[in-house]
Amino acid sequence: MYNQVTKRIFLFCLLGLLLPFHLMAQQISVMAQTDTNSIRIGEQVKLQLTAILTPAQFNDANFKVAFPVLPDSIEHFEVVTRSPLDTVQDGGRHLLHQTFTITSFDSGHWQFPPLRFDVINGAAGDSAFTQPIGIDVNTVAVDTTKAFKPIKAVEAVPWNIMDYWMYIAIGAGIVLLGLGIWLYFSKRKKPMPEEKVPTISPYEVAVHNLKALKDEKVWQQGDIKQYYTRLTDILRTYFEHEFGIAALEQTSEELLANIKPVTKLNQQRDKLRSLLAIADLAKFAKLEPTADEHEACMLKAEEILEWTRPKEEPAEQSPKSENP
Repeated sequence: MYNQVTKRIFLFCLLGLLLPFHLMAQQISVMAQTDTNSIRIGEQVKLQLTAILTPAQFNDANFKVAFPVLPDSIEHFEVVTRSPLDTVQDGGRHLLHQTFTITSFDSGHWQFPPLRFDVINGAAGDSAFTQPIGIDVNTVAVDTTKAFKPIKAVEAVPWNIMDYWMYIAIGAGIVLLGLGIWLYFSKRKKPMPEEKVPTISPYEVAVHNLKALKDEKVWQQGDIKQYYTRLTDILRTYFEHEFGIAALEQTSEELLANIKPVTKLNQQRDKLRSLLAIADLAKFAKLEPTADEHEACMLKAEEILEWTRPKEEPAEQSPKSENP
């Protein structure tokens, strides 16, 4: 008697635990349906999954339905596309839809397997399953009583210029760019040839400066220091440019010592020594030479220039034609 009572209490408790899950699973309806049950190999089928919820279930934040997650390949079938989950209200019900496009490349009669929907209500959970769907995958019917048809020859695709418009545009752009570059450089002004300025020799410069000093009558106007400064600078500049002596940076004694290697200048040493001595006294000792000494210094400078004047190279003469 005691054992029977215990068994009954255990059964009631077990039923009490299982009843909420059973009721929850029965509260929603799930289904799977296709637009056709017969296809040829490679044709596509629309598979629609639907879950029907009551308004209370749909508005309950704790009540959720998880749709099946189909892999890309499942039992003789391939999933081509899948749509997002959609919700439609039908009267007092809420329909949750998801559409899959499937196909098959295996001929025969195949059962699309049942699909599981996970139902969650708060902390409790259960599952609902769809019914399997039978689909016939047929091959292409071949009439073996008829003769085989010959293989068709390869047909050439007709030429269309619009198929090559990009290449034509690129080629035309390159041609136009090259033409523009050619026109730019062809019309560009060529630089005018630089006019050759006749070079003036250091001797000609010195002669010109001495003449200008003489014409300005500097010492006649009482500027003795300026006269001898310019006179000696003309000679020193001439020595530096003509013979390569750093005459402008040397004292009179250094200059006289450095002209020894230059034969032409060394031959005029006495005249140059006398001129530099008077010039140094006039510039630094404030000596006032006489008018004859002014004229003599100018004459000595002209004689030094004339003596050291570079020889002019004779012009090339055309060879005389020999008499036959």
